[in-house]
Amino acid sequence: MADRPHLVVPLLKAFYWFDEGLQAYLRHRGWRGVSRPQSMVMANVVMGVTRPTDIARNLGVSRQAIHVTIGQMIKKGMIELRDDPNDRRGKTVVISATGRAMRRDAQTAMVILTKALQSRIGARHIAALHAAFAADWGRPPTDYPPASKGRRKGSG
Repeated sequence: MADRPHLVVPLLKAFYWFDEGLQAYLRHRGWRGVSRPQSMVMANVVMGVTRPTDIARNLGVSRQAIHVTIGQMIKKGMIELRDDPNDRRGKTVVISATGRAMRRDAQTAMVILTKALQSRIGARHIAALHAAFAADWGRPPTDYPPASKGRRKGSG
């Protein structure tokens, strides 16, 4: 395993491959100026994460940054911000009619990209990827051994 990069490196490259293909397809279909952060907000909403604070946490950005992105998306008509039925103080993100049309095009793009990838790496590898990503990974480990002496948090 030492001769291979950490798994996160090819995983991130794969994500970028799909996102760049998605962005190109959306441009081809006439959707202009959809940024990666905007597509990540849409992906979160599709997964059922609709509170801006939860989306910000998932994306590792500040609440302020997510509100800027959400504001841009509202101006483009992609989403709406509605009162949270479970929390009177909160808001939830809802995909608008325009956003649903964009989502249909994004779903078509994913089918096209998956077929293209399958023709390049084979159906067996696609099936293995599906199985690996659909498996229950459980929670990330948190029981790490103590840090060695001489290395402090934030150094190196």
